[in-house]
Amino acid sequence: MKAAPAQAAHLPAAAAASELPGWMIFVMACACGMSIANIYYAQPLVNVISSAVGLASTLSSFIVTVTQAGYCVGLLALVPLGDLMESRRLILGTLTMASIALLLVAGAESVSSLLAACFLLGACSVAVQMIIPMATHLSSPSVRGRVVGSITSGLLVGVMSARPVAGLLSSAYGWRAVFVVCAAALASMTVALRIVLPEHRAGRKESYPALISSLPRLLQDTPVLRQRAACQAALFAAYSLFWTSVPFVLSGADFGLSQREIALFSTAAIAGAVAAPVAGRLADAGKADAAAGIGICLAAGSFAIAWLARDGSLALMIVGAVLLDIGVWSNLVLGQRTISMLAPAHRSRMNALYTSIFFAGGALGSGCASLAYASGGWQRVCLIGILFPLAALLFFGARARPSAAPL
Repeated sequence: MKAAPAQAAHLPAAAAASELPGWMIFVMACACGMSIANIYYAQPLVNVISSAVGLASTLSSFIVTVTQAGYCVGLLALVPLGDLMESRRLILGTLTMASIALLLVAGAESVSSLLAACFLLGACSVAVQMIIPMATHLSSPSVRGRVVGSITSGLLVGVMSARPVAGLLSSAYGWRAVFVVCAAALASMTVALRIVLPEHRAGRKESYPALISSLPRLLQDTPVLRQRAACQAALFAAYSLFWTSVPFVLSGADFGLSQREIALFSTAAIAGAVAAPVAGRLADAGKADAAAGIGICLAAGSFAIAWLARDGSLALMIVGAVLLDIGVWSNLVLGQRTISMLAPAHRSRMNALYTSIFFAGGALGSGCASLAYASGGWQRVCLIGILFPLAALLFFGARARPSAAPL
C-alpha cells in the first residue's frame, strides 16, 4: 500500500490521463475542501471577530468580503501559473502561504491587521482552483464530469464544514483558536500532498506578464466562458448573501439560536455536496442544460421559502438553505465541466477567469448582507436574494456556443 503513492507521484500526465485512481481523487477532494474552507471560517463569526478588533457591526460582513476579494486577486494572479509552472510545486507553495495567513488572522489585534490578514488568506486559498484543472488534465473526457463532481464534493464538504467547525471551536475555545487549529490541519495536508500528488508540467513557455496579459483576450474570445461565469456570479452572490446574513436572523428574537445551534444549522449545506457528483454525471450524459436550468430555479425558489420562515420556522429555513445549496453548487460543477472541455492549453487561465468572476459576485453578495439586514431586515435580504438567481436565469438564456472558444 505504501508503494502506490510513490509510484503515482512519478506518473507522467499522459499515462495517467485515463486512469486517475479513486484514492487520488479522494486526496484531491480533501485538499480542495480544506483550502476553500479558509474563506468561510469567519462567516458565522463576523459578530464576535468585529467586536474583538473594534469593527462597527454594520461593517462586520466586510470581513468576509475582504477575504473573498483576496481570493479573486489570487485567482487572477496565481491560478494562471498552472498553465506555466509545474502544478504540484505551485499547489504546495500556495497551501503553505495559506497556513501562514491563517496564523496571521488568529493573531490580529486591530481592524487593519485583521483585514490585511484576511485578504492574504483569501489570496492564498486558491489552491483548490489549481487542483481541479490538474485533475481534469489527468482524467479522460468521458469521465471528466464525474471527476470534477467528485472533487467538487470535497470542496463543498469544506464549505459545509467550515461554518459548524468554526462555530463549535469558537464557542469552546474562542474565535482565534479556530484559525490556529485550521492552520495546523492545512500544514499537515500540505505534507501529505507532497507525498502523493503526481507531477504535471505545463507545455507553455512564456513570461508571467504575457500569461496575465492574455486573460482579457481569452475572456473576450470565449463567449461560453463569459456566459457561464456571469450566471455563476449571480448565483454565488445569492449564496453569499444568504449565508452571511442568516446568522443575524437566527440569533435574533424570532429564532433565538445560540452560536452552537447556528453552527449545526450550517450543516444544511451538505445538500450541495450530494448534488455535485449527480450534476457531473448528468453533464457526462448530455443533460447539462436541463440540470443548470433546474438548479437556477431552485436557487430562486429558496429565497421565497426563506422569506416565509421569517417568523421562526426553522424547518422552512432549512428547506430554503438546502435548495439554495443544490442550485448553486450543481451549477458550479456544470460550468467547470463545460469550461474544462474547451481548450486544454488555456485550462488554468479559463478556470481562473470563471472562478474570479463568480467570486466577485460572492463578494458583492456578502458585502450587501449586513447593510441589507440593518436597513430592511430579513425581508429585504430575501428580496435582494431572489433577484440574483433571476439575473442568472437571464444570463443562462443568453446562449453561447462552446465551439466559439479559442483552441
